[in-house]
Amino acid sequence: MCSIPSSIGNFCNLQYLDLSYNNLNGSLLDIINGTENCNSKSPLPNLRELSLGSNQLMGKFPNWLGELKNLEKLSLYNNQLQGSIPNLIGNLSDLSSLDFSSNKLSGTLTEQHFWKLSKLDFLDIGSNSFRLDVSSNWTPPFQLRTLSMGSCHIGPAFPTWLQSQKNFEYLDLSNTSISSSIPNWFWNISSYMEYLILSHNQLQGQLPNSNIGEFLPNLLFLSLSGNQIVGTIPDSIGHLSSIEVIDFSSNNLIGAIPSTINNCSSLIVLDLGNNNLFGMIPKSLGSLQLLKSLHLNYNKLSGELPSSLRNLTGLDVLDLSYNNLSGQIPAWIGTAFSNLVILNLRSNMFSGRLPSLLSNLSSLHVLDLAQNNLMGEIPVSLVELKAMAQDHNMSISSLYQNGSSYLYEERLIVITKGLSLEYNRALSLVVSIDLSDNNLSGEFPKGITKLFGLVFLNLSMNHIIGRIPENISMLRQLSSLDLSSNKLFGSIPSSMSSLSFLGYLNLSNNNFSEKIPFIGQMSTFKESAFAGNPNLCGTPLVIKCQDEGTDKNQSDVEDKIDGGFVDQWFYLSIGLGFAVGMLVPYFVLAMRRSWCDAYFDLVDKIVKWLLFRRRATYTRNHAQRK
Repeated sequence: MCSIPSSIGNFCNLQYLDLSYNNLNGSLLDIINGTENCNSKSPLPNLRELSLGSNQLMGKFPNWLGELKNLEKLSLYNNQLQGSIPNLIGNLSDLSSLDFSSNKLSGTLTEQHFWKLSKLDFLDIGSNSFRLDVSSNWTPPFQLRTLSMGSCHIGPAFPTWLQSQKNFEYLDLSNTSISSSIPNWFWNISSYMEYLILSHNQLQGQLPNSNIGEFLPNLLFLSLSGNQIVGTIPDSIGHLSSIEVIDFSSNNLIGAIPSTINNCSSLIVLDLGNNNLFGMIPKSLGSLQLLKSLHLNYNKLSGELPSSLRNLTGLDVLDLSYNNLSGQIPAWIGTAFSNLVILNLRSNMFSGRLPSLLSNLSSLHVLDLAQNNLMGEIPVSLVELKAMAQDHNMSISSLYQNGSSYLYEERLIVITKGLSLEYNRALSLVVSIDLSDNNLSGEFPKGITKLFGLVFLNLSMNHIIGRIPENISMLRQLSSLDLSSNKLFGSIPSSMSSLSFLGYLNLSNNNFSEKIPFIGQMSTFKESAFAGNPNLCGTPLVIKCQDEGTDKNQSDVEDKIDGGFVDQWFYLSIGLGFAVGMLVPYFVLAMRRSWCDAYFDLVDKIVKWLLFRRRATYTRNHAQRK
């Protein structure tokens, strides 16, 4: 990582400078050094294009950029620039492209910032914290083709100055705090429009009943998600013959899905989730043969899955969760959707058995059939889900590489660890099987331990019997395991202690027995993970195992035996030491008379010397008192 050399300011005749996609850091203020060699007071006076995007540049926006009279393109996107933009930027009358997106810039932008930018046709200031403050009757001097102001503060009123713009091809006003209705004139704003993104505001009102396709014939991408739009989806939606992405999710739309949508033959993504749509899934959806992602989740749709959906052979994501769909899960799902990555039919009223042909879904990462009325055994063939048997999985975000669908961010609600989690950019980390809250029975599917890539496994609230296989430790990526409220029995495999990524475990309300292997990763779980198993014992449960009591008693006995043995030797050693200390000198002195006489003469001399010292000390102290 290095900074832009200050000597670059000496290049007085430089016209094009592109240092984007490097690891440059430092401040743009450093470039002003060396300007004394140029006739102009500003650095790089002849510069026409400056591209420094995707670096690590920091600091404030320098004033000298507003003095580059010949500048036509200024690109500083994806850096760490801070502070506000000086009004001088509005003096760059030759500027046609201006990109400050994805920085940490803030402050207020006024009409003064744009007053001479008559040639501007590309403006991207998104992913900053700007606030736009212009009058309601402002008419900009420019005609933009691209405008991106996502995450800036524009609302609450819908910006009326947009009415003057007739050349829009790309318009992004997502997350801009607009809380009014979309005016009727807006839909006829530009016949060149290809990308229209108004998501994550508080837009109100209804979709227009007029012919949208006539006003927006070239529209490829339409996102109104995360607003408060009411009413029905108009039949005229089918006139958007070139549309590739429709995202109306998270609104308050009602009514049926219009059958005319089958005329959108180029459609790749259809997301109508999180609304109040009702009725049956129209058979006409089966005509959308280019469709890759279909989200109809969180609605009130009913009836069976139309067989025409089997024609959607390129489907990657099918999310029909949280509806009132019924009937059996059709076996053709396993044969028609060979590329399917996500299958979510959670919380419906599907019944019958799990089709064994689901094992043909060799690209499947997420299988969620929870909260239905499914019965019978879990198919043994489930172990043939090849994508789940891999340690490394593909990135979900790479599903859509063609056309406009790359702008659509795939997302999924995963119920795991007792929580409802939304995954989008991290969706590639999700490899999950959830068959919970059904009426499934039969033996625990031992072959499931071959799905080495599994991260979440939930088979709870069924009638599954049998033992947890010892080789469950092969699921090394497992982060969440819920087998609660079944009829599983036997001991809990000690091998589970090696599942180092396991962060959530629920084995409660089964018939497990014997001692809990409370070691390794298993020692991180609380009593609730094992509750409701009357024959289970050991830590962290209050119930102790019988062998634990026997071991404790045996240990106490051994301690007493060992303690008595130590005490006996202690007292014996004291006795022996006393006897040796007394008898050895006696026997030594008794052996020779001369040794005995010499010993007692020495004792007499020592006693006499001590007595003499005591008398002398007493006489000296007595004389001092007098």
